[in-house]
Amino acid sequence: MFEAALNYPRNSDSALKNVAIGGMLIFASFLFVPTFFVLGYVVRALRNIMNGVEEPPAFDGWGELFVDGLKTFAIGFVYSLVPAVFVLVTLFASGASLGLSGSGNGGSIVAVLLALVAVLATVVVSLLLAYLLPAAIVSWVRTDSLSAAFSPGELRVLAFSRTYATGWAVAFGIGLLAGIVSGILSSVLIGGLLVPFVTFYANVAGVHAIGSAVREMPAVGAGPDAPASQPAA
Repeated sequence: MFEAALNYPRNSDSALKNVAIGGMLIFASFLFVPTFFVLGYVVRALRNIMNGVEEPPAFDGWGELFVDGLKTFAIGFVYSLVPAVFVLVTLFASGASLGLSGSGNGGSIVAVLLALVAVLATVVVSLLLAYLLPAAIVSWVRTDSLSAAFSPGELRVLAFSRTYATGWAVAFGIGLLAGIVSGILSSVLIGGLLVPFVTFYANVAGVHAIGSAVREMPAVGAGPDAPASQPAA
């Protein structure tokens, strides 16, 4: 699966063109709008992979790319609110503890402990969301319903599947590898210019790992005997 995912972005006559466009869009992501096109392309690739198409899509139909990217961004934004709420609630609790205890050591210790708990909880929740967010996007893509991205039933089928967990782990590994390569490139001035292209390549390769893993998985209601419905080990 790892090798197939790494090779996927190159399985097209327009592979170089796709990576060049994707990298330039990421390079221009500070303008915000190009990010939607990158997200839309990744979703298009995911949709193709789940339909059994092993050739990366082209950068065309820009309106469709933008809409899909906007929907993907919206899903990610909603999920990102969860750790943000954790931080805000804990900061409020820390401030309340200091206010109730005055400037005494007791209040300071409670505030510090609450802050540590907040950091730990935020890390745990962020990791959980990093695991669930691709599942949410897959749920939306395969049902063509945004509500499926927030459906406990849909998410449960994916999140507790060994198949999805394997695909996610491969995608995570590709992301780590890309991070190492990007770090090495960033140490050289000219090499740093290649980082957006490495990032785009890794994102497309990662989506192949997840998409091919869940391609045969059942949607909610497909029955317990459908393929890949085993719980994660």
